[in-house]
This record gives sequence, structure tokens and C-alpha cells, in this order.
Amino acid sequence: MPVYNWKAKTRQGEKKKGELEAVNQEAVMSQLRSQGLVPVSVKEKPKDISEYLPFLQPRIKTRDLVVFTRQFATMIDAGLPLVQCLEILGSQQPNATFKRIIRAVKSDVEQGSTFAEALAKHPKAFDALFVNLVAAGEVGGILDTILNRLAAHLEKSDALAKRVRGAMVYPGAVTFVAVGVVTLLLVKVIPTFEQMFADFGGALPGPTQMVVDLSHWMQAWVGWIIAGLVIFAVCFQQMRQHVIGFRRVTDSLVLRVPVFGPLIRKVAVARFTRTLGTMIASGVPILDGLDIVAKTAGNLVIEDSLFAVKAAISEGKTIAEPLEMSGVFPGMVVQMIRVGEETGAMETMLGKIADFYDDEVDNAVDALTALLEPTMMVGLGGTVGALLIAMYLPIFSIADTIG
Repeated sequence: MPVYNWKAKTRQGEKKKGELEAVNQEAVMSQLRSQGLVPVSVKEKPKDISEYLPFLQPRIKTRDLVVFTRQFATMIDAGLPLVQCLEILGSQQPNATFKRIIRAVKSDVEQGSTFAEALAKHPKAFDALFVNLVAAGEVGGILDTILNRLAAHLEKSDALAKRVRGAMVYPGAVTFVAVGVVTLLLVKVIPTFEQMFADFGGALPGPTQMVVDLSHWMQAWVGWIIAGLVIFAVCFQQMRQHVIGFRRVTDSLVLRVPVFGPLIRKVAVARFTRTLGTMIASGVPILDGLDIVAKTAGNLVIEDSLFAVKAAISEGKTIAEPLEMSGVFPGMVVQMIRVGEETGAMETMLGKIADFYDDEVDNAVDALTALLEPTMMVGLGGTVGALLIAMYLPIFSIADTIG
């Protein structure tokens, strides 16, 4: 439904203004009169330019979703009707993209859809986990409890993702700076030295001549190198999105990379156990839970393993047995899940595993940072130092000749 900007006066002459979502202007005026206000002007709110240009639309962050979920749970717990909760949260939402989605959800609910059905129409904002847990909460009459559980899950998942991103930012930034500095030296600084040496005449030392030749090559090919890297990055991304076999191979290689592979595996285990534990605790059937967890795994090798686990369970096997056969999950995880199945405390055991691997990720990130910082600084300093020494060697020779 369209949104209208309105201006009105109270019976005492006080001016007021605001926004209302309604079918037409007459409906807005009717709502204002029912509130004891005298309408002055009602105009349809103009669409923002970002609505026509999708790439300008603000992205919905996990934090926006957490705040929305927490506030929604509080309102439901206080006894407010579902539509009123959506109206309040939509009007207060600062993110324009999220605001439009909340209003669309409210409109669908008013037209008879369930809350979960309305959310499912917006997969970019509400994933399968969110929709299925809300559906379970609606059926069980515990929507406020489910929403609080969802908010806690989102907060922990977001904290985990931030820790991993933080570990990747430092080496990426140092590598970018190192490549930029070396390229600048080869393209701009070395030619100046070369001209100075040419004026003095004489043969250059071997290391200096190598650097000069590298500078010539870089000056001739730097544009093609940059274009090639951009094309490679775009092609790599497109192939990962559209070629399943290529994505499966790269995901498998990622898990085998030294240092980073074990970290990614620990993140996957923490995400799997926490998500599955949250769904089981919320009353979602185990097979449905595994299906959703597999689709949100983020790694095709792990996703294939979880689908195999689901198929084995549907044939009557336990969870632990196919998990062990997959070879993806550590033995400790399999043993704890087996104990959880035997004792009937699966959700508790999954939560303990998730907490343990959260700590493992923290320790792995700290160790990775401690290892990479000195290594990359030595590498950057050594490369720049070698270039400078190579360019100063002829200066020493010239000084000896002059002497």
C-alpha cells in the first residue's frame, strides 16, 4: 500500500504531521478524523530514488534484524496485536529497505496470510531458519519465546562472523599495501634511479639490473595485469555462483588450506550445532532442521554431508553414525552428539558444542593474528628493503670510482 505524508490540526489549533500507510487519501483522512484531528493536507509520499536503483538501496544488516526481532518479541509478550507491532516497528525503522519490507509483511498479514508466510516472501531479509522458527512459534503459541531465541541466535552468529572477518581484514590490508608499495617503487621510483645511473655510465650490478628489468616489464604490463586480475575475480565469482562442480572443488580446497582451513571448519561446526540446536529447541522436526542447516552451511562440501546425514536419518539411522562417516565433522563433535541422542538431551549437547567451538574460533583467530602480523611485516619490509639495497649498490660503486 502507498504511504502518505499528512498535516493536520488539533481542536486546540496545534499543528501535527506524520506518515500513514493506507489504500487512498480518503482512508488517511478518515483515520485522522477518528483520532480527533482536522486534516490540512494529505499527499502521497514520493518514492526514493533508491527504489528505482537497487544497488543504492541500503543493505539489511544482521544488527537491524536482531533489533527488530527483540522489539517484536517484547511487543508480542506485552499482548499487542501482530499488525500493530508491525505498524510500530515499520514506522520506527531507519533502514529504508527494511522499512519497505516490514510494511509489505504487514499488508500481507492484514490480507489473511500467516506471519511466517508473509516473511517467506522476502528471503533476502528473512532466511529459511527465521521463517521456519516463526512458523513453529505460531503453531505452538510461543511466538515471543521463539523470537527471543532467534535474536540470541542471530547475535551469536553475527559475533562469530565478525571475529572471522576481523581475522581476514589484517592480512588482506597488509597484502594490498605491500603490492601497492612495490608497484609504486617499480613504476615510478626505479626509473628515476635508472636515469641517474645511465648519466654516470658503466654496467650495473647484477641485482640492480634485475630490478631495472623488472621495472621495465611492470611499466609495460601493469595495465594488463590489473585488468587480468579484475577479469579473473569476476569470472571466479560467476563460476562459483553458477557452476556447482567448480564451487564444490573450491570449497573442498578451502577446507584443506593450512591455517585457514581448520578455522573455517570450526566456524562451520559452530554454526551447524547452534542452528540445529535452536531449531530442535523450538520444536522444528529434525529432518526439516537438517534441511535448513544444510542450505545455510555456506560450504558445498559440508552441505552435501548434511544432506547425506538427512537421507540416512530418514532411513532409520541415528545422527551420529552418518556424521562420523562424512569425515567432515571432528570425532569429538560426533561423540557428544551420540551422547545427546542416547540421553535425550540433544539440544543441550548441541549448545555446549557450539559454545566450545565459539571459544575455539576465538583462540584460532588470536593465534592466526599473532602468526600473520610478524610474518607479513617481515615480508613487506624484506621486499622493500631488497629493492632499495639493489638500487643503492651502483651508488657505492660510483663513490669508489670518484674516490
